[in-house]
Amino acid sequence: MRKILSKVLALAAVFVLPMIARAQGTPTEKGIDQRIDEWFRPIADAVVGVVFFEVPFGNNIRIPFIVILLVIGALFFTLYFSFINIRKFGLAIRVVRGKYDYLDKSAAHVKAPELNVTREGDILDTIKDESHHGEVNHFQALATAVSGTVGLGNIAGVAVAVAVGGPGATFWMIVCGLLGMSTKFVECTLGVKYRDMDSKGTVFGGPMYYLSRGLKETKGAFLGKPLAILFAILCIGGSFGGGNAFQSNQATQQIISMTGLQGGSSGFIIGIILAILVGVVIIGGIKRIAQVTEKIVPFMAGLYILASLIIILAHFSLIDDAFREIFTQAFTPAAGLGGVAGVLIQGFRRAVFSNEAGAGSAAIAHSAVRTRYPASEGIVALLEPFIDTVVICTMTALVIVIYNLNGAHFVYGQPGNLGGVDLTSAAYNDVIPNFSYVLTVAIVLFAFSTMISWSYYGLQAWKYLFGRSKTSDLSYKLLFLSFVVIGASATLGAVIDFSDAMILAMVFPNMIGLFFLFPKVKQELTRYLKAIRDTRGQQNIK
Repeated sequence: MRKILSKVLALAAVFVLPMIARAQGTPTEKGIDQRIDEWFRPIADAVVGVVFFEVPFGNNIRIPFIVILLVIGALFFTLYFSFINIRKFGLAIRVVRGKYDYLDKSAAHVKAPELNVTREGDILDTIKDESHHGEVNHFQALATAVSGTVGLGNIAGVAVAVAVGGPGATFWMIVCGLLGMSTKFVECTLGVKYRDMDSKGTVFGGPMYYLSRGLKETKGAFLGKPLAILFAILCIGGSFGGGNAFQSNQATQQIISMTGLQGGSSGFIIGIILAILVGVVIIGGIKRIAQVTEKIVPFMAGLYILASLIIILAHFSLIDDAFREIFTQAFTPAAGLGGVAGVLIQGFRRAVFSNEAGAGSAAIAHSAVRTRYPASEGIVALLEPFIDTVVICTMTALVIVIYNLNGAHFVYGQPGNLGGVDLTSAAYNDVIPNFSYVLTVAIVLFAFSTMISWSYYGLQAWKYLFGRSKTSDLSYKLLFLSFVVIGASATLGAVIDFSDAMILAMVFPNMIGLFFLFPKVKQELTRYLKAIRDTRGQQNIK
């Protein structure tokens, strides 16, 4: 750990100290926060213009094509796999608990080669015979993936959706979350099936690999490599945006709000501190990331859910009123919210950004799991959109809707100065005085866990493009840490637009691959369920 700390501090000194020096100027000069934002805003606008192109329906309705693609895809997978999101929910819980781990242990064993420290930073003797299975267990893989999705999208993103789209956006978020469970099952099964492992047991997986390898077995073979490269580029952008800059932006905003920090460079300085803390973890690779996330995720999710329940139960008599608004405004929204299409778009846009079903990012984390049955991890993965969107996002939305019943604090579609984390904080403070201090801790933990998980996603994509050398590893991590600082310094509008665009752009190459490869997932599911049935009597084997 001491060596890791020294490396991170050395990198910080080389990289950020010159920036700090340049940031110092006279009081009349622009602060570095403003200069970074002026540079970043045009980039965000350009990316948004390309990704969110709209398809006209009728005279006044225009729906982003990305939303149409995700809805059709998720609905198709839900129907094709006979509502696996509901039927296999109990099985997913049992797999996470390790009830079927004996299937891997009883399978034919392949002796592992001599192991050393891997390029990912895994420590000697910590992998042992995992080299032919993966690097982390089911729970660790789930925790890492959930930490990449359960983040500030659940706190700030939901607030944006409800403030702009009204209570009805909550209904469409829930629908998106339920359908997204099936999409997540498909992509994470493929992530394990087509993963790559080097001679030292380090796992490399995700859409880059099932696009390039899996499509070779289909009529879409010519698309494989180009789509894999495109996905990798977009994934790197997504890791810098939604998985990093958005998280540091909202964490910084909450810290500044709670501490009353002033000055044009306060965001920049907080960003540097966050970058150093993130750097301490990400240098250790997937095993260290998993070790951190499996501890942080249950704590932060439990803390947030407990607070939400306290507020909801404190307004027990208003719960039915809140659900009535959510349901009725999903189909008959108030004026100024863009009609049903506008509310639906807000709900789906925020839900997809939150749970990332269809984006393919989670398949990268799940690829590192120890299993010989790809479908086992796909079944585990379907829990993510449920935890993220159906549970946590809905609780946030309920708190905000109850807080603003009958327009008590702002007009939907015209939320005034409240937006993102500020609105969520105000809603929670209304019932639990000074809860914003606890929320600040939760936000920082959400942001921190999401950033370290996305650093792994982006690094895998980076290595796919530029090779698995130490130089490649170091160059990506330096860039990633720089975006922690950029996100902390830019405005929410610029950051959230760029974040949405980069993560949702990943959907295009990924969904093409899923539509070609879903029959392979069916085969893997049949194989896994047969293994459970055939060895049911061995469930107590250790």
